[in-house]
Amino acid sequence: MRHVFARFATKISEWAGKPVTFILALIIVIIWAALGPVFDYSETWQLIINTGTTIITFLMVFVLQNAQTRDTRAIQAKLNEIILTSHAENRFIGIENLDEEELKHLDRLVAKAAKGRGETEACRIADESAEKSPTKPEPRKRKARVGSASRKQK
Repeated sequence: MRHVFARFATKISEWAGKPVTFILALIIVIIWAALGPVFDYSETWQLIINTGTTIITFLMVFVLQNAQTRDTRAIQAKLNEIILTSHAENRFIGIENLDEEELKHLDRLVAKAAKGRGETEACRIADESAEKSPTKPEPRKRKARVGSASRKQK
């Protein structure tokens, strides 16, 4: 059932993001507005658009959140693999679990490190975050696989 919903959520989120979907929704609203004088702008006329949009919005929140969460996890796994196979600091794996203030602070430190300052403090913060996460195993440093990307493409 989980895989069926994942496929469904992916298809719906792809469809919902297309320009034709927006145009269809806009046409529905225009038709609804044009029918206002025919129904004398009654409560039923108003209730139709309110109910329809509320139901669609409510359901789309879950579908889009599912698709976004899976995309985020896939991107995070790809980034972790890049970190593990490069000369980057493995300590940065798992920092997505930090709270907002810690992430902002770490972002500032990394920006300073990019300018050649603050590298040790950024690494210290990353180490502290790894210690706070008891379920996260200590990542091990792997050697970069030379030529593996070219072999995968063949």
